[in-house]
Amino acid sequence: MKKRDRIVRYSAPERINHWIVAFCFVLAALSGLGFFFPSFNWLMHSLGTPQLARILHPFVGVVMFAAFMIMFFRYWKHNLIERSDLEWAKNIHKIANNQEVGDTGRYNFGQKCVFWLAIISLVLLLISGIVIWRPYFAGNFSIPLIRIALVVHSVSAVALIIVIMVHIYAALWVKGTLTAMVEGWVSSAWAKKHHPRWYRAVKAKQSTSQQPNKGP
Repeated sequence: MKKRDRIVRYSAPERINHWIVAFCFVLAALSGLGFFFPSFNWLMHSLGTPQLARILHPFVGVVMFAAFMIMFFRYWKHNLIERSDLEWAKNIHKIANNQEVGDTGRYNFGQKCVFWLAIISLVLLLISGIVIWRPYFAGNFSIPLIRIALVVHSVSAVALIIVIMVHIYAALWVKGTLTAMVEGWVSSAWAKKHHPRWYRAVKAKQSTSQQPNKGP
C-alpha cells in the first residue's frame, strides 16, 4: 500500500504505552486468577513463584493503572458520549453484520463503552487494592472494610477481564484495527468506512498543513 493511502492513527509513544498496559494486564490477570481460584494456582507462576506473585501483583497493577491514566488524559475527549452515538447503539444488529452506521468520530460507541468501563474498573481495583495491600496499607483498615474491598477487587477484576476480552475480540474482528496498534497506521479506506468523521478531520488537517504559507 502506498504511503499516501495511509493515515497515522497512533504514534510510537501511544503504541508503546498501550502495550505496557496490555502486558501488565496479562500478568495481573493471570496471577489474580491464581489467587482467586485454587484450581488456577499454577497461574501464579506467571510472575515467577506464588510467593513472588503475591509481592509483585500489586506493583504490576499500579504500573498498569499509571500507564492507563496516560491513555485516559490523552483520549478522554474523544470518548465523550455524543448524540450520534445513540444511532450506533440502536443499530447494533447492523454493526454485528459488519455494517457501519452513523457519522462516527475517532471512536465509536462500543469503543467508548470499553474505555469508560475500563477506567471505572481500574479505579475500583486501585482503591480496593490499596485497602487489601499487605504489608503496606491493610493494617490501617478494619477487617470488615478489608473484606468489602476484597469483594470489590474481585468483581472489578472480573469486569475488567470481560471488558478486555471484548476489546480484543473487536480488534481481531474488524480487519485493519490490529494494524493500527502494531504499526500505527490504517488505510484511508478503513478510516473512511469505520470512522468517517475522524477521517474528514484528519484530511482537513492534512490539507491545511500542506497549503503554502502566504506572505504578508
